[in-house]
Amino acid sequence: MFGRKPKASAEGPAEDRRSDSDRTLTESGPSNSQVKRATRTRKTFSLIASFLLLISVIFLILVEIGNINDRPVIRSTWFIRLDLSEVVPLSVPNAQLISSIAQTLGLKDDYYVGLWSYSGRNTGGTSEFSKPQTLYWFNPVEVITSSLLSGASIALPAEINNYLDLLRLASHWMFGLFLGGVCLNFVLIFLIPLAVYSRWAALPIAILTFLGALFTTVASILGTVIFLILSRVFNSVDQLNIQATIGVQMRDVKKGKKRGSKKAWETETVGVNEKPARGGFMGRGRR
Repeated sequence: MFGRKPKASAEGPAEDRRSDSDRTLTESGPSNSQVKRATRTRKTFSLIASFLLLISVIFLILVEIGNINDRPVIRSTWFIRLDLSEVVPLSVPNAQLISSIAQTLGLKDDYYVGLWSYSGRNTGGTSEFSKPQTLYWFNPVEVITSSLLSGASIALPAEINNYLDLLRLASHWMFGLFLGGVCLNFVLIFLIPLAVYSRWAALPIAILTFLGALFTTVASILGTVIFLILSRVFNSVDQLNIQATIGVQMRDVKKGKKRGSKKAWETETVGVNEKPARGGFMGRGRR
């Protein structure tokens, strides 16, 4: 009776049963609900990243197809616009007549430059779009000269010739970077969610994402610099009245290019019905 050890149950001691159950859970791995909770944050950020890439691809496609045809949205997307409607300055005698003769010889009123081609348009008239070309670059001398009838010529500023080689090289790089950026961003829309399921895929996807952002940023900077320089060259020439405009919708009120608030122009005239300025303490006017 005394000193007799209790018989072990068929299932074994409690410690053994607990260790067996822990081992079973460890060997079976995490459940599906645990995996979902553990990767929920990464999935959310991957979906946000894919959505942002989709937006960037849409805008890059607009850059790619800008100014290749006469459709409403496409024709209004361009890098630079050259206004040659009054190419001869008004200080020259019979300037309007000479400008009209230039238009008769084939010169267009406006020239718009896109990534693949350019277009020549007449005010209230027809538009001509050049054939899209790979690695296109805008040569203003060749374009304007080719628009004129055979034997006709127009004196373009000599400063433009100094920038032609740089313009061609920078335009080729801009074309390739924009095209590479849109292709990378499109592929990454579908690749980024895969990084949630494999850590090995995270590194190459991160590298491709960096390259896509780098290509797009450098291409945008090149495009801005190229056409800013070209517009300043044209606008600084006094012998010709060529107005160059960058394709940006921001304009200045002081120069009369933007009217500002509509309320300021609806019922009042400038300098009329203006309230006297208040001055001094408690709003007393100054004499």
